[in-house]
Amino acid sequence: MTLARVWAPRPTTVAVEIDGARHPMRLVGGGWWTGPELPPGARYGFLLDDDPQPKPDPRGRRLPDGVHGLSEATAPRRARVDWPGRELRDGVIYELHVGTYTPEGTLDAAASRLDHLVELGVAFVELLPVNGFNGAHNWGYDGVAWFVVDEDYGGPDAYARFVAACHERGLGVIQDVVYNHLGPSGNYLPLYGPYLRDGTANTWGDSLDLREPEVRRYILDGARMWFEEYGVDGLRLDAVHALHDTSPAEGGEHLLATLSRETDALAARVGRPLTLIAESDLNDPVMFTSRNDGGYGLTAQWSDDYHHAAHVALTGETTGYYADFEPLSALAVVATRGFFHAGTWSSFREREHGVPLGDDVEAWRLVTFVQDHDQIGNRAAGDRLSASLSPRRLAIAAVLAVLTPSTPMLFMGEEWGASTPWQFFTAHPEPELGKATAEGRIAEFAKMGWDPDTVSDPQDAATFARSKLDWSELDAEPHRTLLAQYRALIALRAAEHDLHSPRLGELSATVDEQARRVTLVRGRVRVRLNLGDAEWVAGGAEQVLFRTSDDVSGDPVTLPADSALVSRVTK
Repeated sequence: MTLARVWAPRPTTVAVEIDGARHPMRLVGGGWWTGPELPPGARYGFLLDDDPQPKPDPRGRRLPDGVHGLSEATAPRRARVDWPGRELRDGVIYELHVGTYTPEGTLDAAASRLDHLVELGVAFVELLPVNGFNGAHNWGYDGVAWFVVDEDYGGPDAYARFVAACHERGLGVIQDVVYNHLGPSGNYLPLYGPYLRDGTANTWGDSLDLREPEVRRYILDGARMWFEEYGVDGLRLDAVHALHDTSPAEGGEHLLATLSRETDALAARVGRPLTLIAESDLNDPVMFTSRNDGGYGLTAQWSDDYHHAAHVALTGETTGYYADFEPLSALAVVATRGFFHAGTWSSFREREHGVPLGDDVEAWRLVTFVQDHDQIGNRAAGDRLSASLSPRRLAIAAVLAVLTPSTPMLFMGEEWGASTPWQFFTAHPEPELGKATAEGRIAEFAKMGWDPDTVSDPQDAATFARSKLDWSELDAEPHRTLLAQYRALIALRAAEHDLHSPRLGELSATVDEQARRVTLVRGRVRVRLNLGDAEWVAGGAEQVLFRTSDDVSGDPVTLPADSALVSRVTK
């Protein structure tokens, strides 16, 4: 059993209610209070000053009745990890949302589909946030109980089973976590202490007050929990550019550097690799630059620029933030230099943006994708590329997704061209919050020039239902052929040394803007894309490693319109 314990510097008195019985707590210093032991399975909550309604434990591990209910005491958990782990380098990530990955929408149901991922050839499963949120379903970024696995997904025991099932199949687990804001419903942290910083709100809500040591520790301990208690292999850190941390300017260490330092120490202790991936809008290598060289020392970071360039090349869309990526040369830039905006003008931001990457930067430090939850779900209709592209173009998209020089990431269903959309959905029980969310989405899309009438109501249960994958599509065309192509490309990437992630200085590309042709050079391997209307006869003879259609030839090198060829120079 563990003691009732809570950091609560704001109230003057604190008591704990355990199975209906009230027990006073004792202030022990630094804002911490302690009380009696919590028997496993007991329902408990903290009574702050004169409030008669007990509040859930900010560090509690289970909320059986949701974020407004009492916590349930759990026995201390320590993961037993029976596999050596794996490095991020050259592994393919598969991003999925538990609630829409299967009809059941649970962790146990997701575990029953893991063999599909093994056959696909991916190395890591990345789960969108699973921590406690209010309502029956949402994307997970409105979480308020950071130490809890949401009960709708199966709770903590189901999560532990899922991780173990992944490890049994040689799959690593990356958990998406959100430390830059809290959701709008069920956030009781401000009643306990100064968790939020006044005047520093970001796009999604008030920022965490990272000047407060106990708030920093709250985040760091939450991150460590996933590694120690569940055995996950990595964390994807949501929108780290929204972390408001002034510590470096005051002679301290940035939270991300502290997190990477503690994670590296834990990795050494447990004897397996532990990965930290930043979602960053800054286009700044400070994220993965070593701490000794003034960086934060994270493992890798997402690069939206690759998505934007690939999306424009495939679809021709140039509205909003896609405008700068209209030239086909943008695709060559992101494929060989990592960032497109690297100290250059961003028309969408209306300022210069980004920092150049050096030739010695290893390309795998960037996680790239052609589709992901944000770039699909934040479209007005939540439409995937499969809704508008031909099978031939989807095959080219597969080449761009898998044979990126960086670390590839796929979004669930992408591998078979799922016809189901993936839309923004919520289930806020509070009518005013649901209304505000829906109106906010319409206003957001108006900025992108999309018709408000095409925006699905996130509160409509049908929006959630439409977003679930249809697994029956795997056995039907054209899905079956595209799935085979993804499997072949992932296997080729693993087998062909020249397709492993190089340093950026080893990459080159050529572009014919008028004919819409791209050649990416990877050692002796050539990746050619013909996005134009005319046949491309490059001449010469090369060994075919992969072709998107039977009418593509390696002798002589010939690509019809809308095709791709991966070949090896033999002379």
